Amino acid sequence: MGDRSPSERTTVKRLPKRAAYDSATIHAILDEGLVCHVGFLVDGQPCVIPTLYVRLGDRLYLHGSPASRMLQAVQDGQTVCVAVTLVDGLVLARSAFHHSMNYRSVVLYGTPSAVEDPGQKAEILRGLSDHIVPGRWDEVRVPSEQELRRTLVVSIPIDEASAKVRTGPPLDDEPDYELPVWAGVVPLRLVPGTPIDDARLLPGVKVPAYAANYQGPRGVPGPDGS
Repeated sequence: MGDRSPSERTTVKRLPKRAAYDSATIHAILDEGLVCHVGFLVDGQPCVIPTLYVRLGDRLYLHGSPASRMLQAVQDGQTVCVAVTLVDGLVLARSAFHHSMNYRSVVLYGTPSAVEDPGQKAEILRGLSDHIVPGRWDEVRVPSEQELRRTLVVSIPIDEASAKVRTGPPLDDEPDYELPVWAGVVPLRLVPGTPIDDARLLPGVKVPAYAANYQGPRGVPGPDGS
């Protein structure tokens, strides 16, 4: 997936100048997120479920219990809609009407398929672990064969997707710039706190560097480069 024309479903119609359809932008947003929201139908009723994910190449992967209503639904051949949103700031204008947010988002459509091969499934789960906490997989006990059988992994192609991005200051109506009202942007970031030891840690087990110095998914920096 490189630079290409969007589909009818992924064409951004509201404020199209904020749209991006190139793989670099779409992949960068997906790689910085932790949670996606998956929209699907169950008995004709729409459902939206948040879940962890990982992007590997041009595919998005989800995992969970085979009993999961979401994963059961996505195996029946229906197209799902997946959304990821990163909020970068509150945009406070001089008028209530022009308040906004700075954000980066991706919406994609695809038909999921189950990953059956145990080896491939294990590699995808490793990728998911490395996406969320880089370095963790190499230290912990990896899934057993039984655990792999009890885990359903589904793959969704990222070939029908679009991004939408807002950056910058508020955009007021020209007369409102004369109002004595503060306007600007309140930046927002997801900031890790100090790791909390589990109460049943063995004596002498220290917090690993990847937890003490956690910088987010894959160490991806924020929109300001920090």
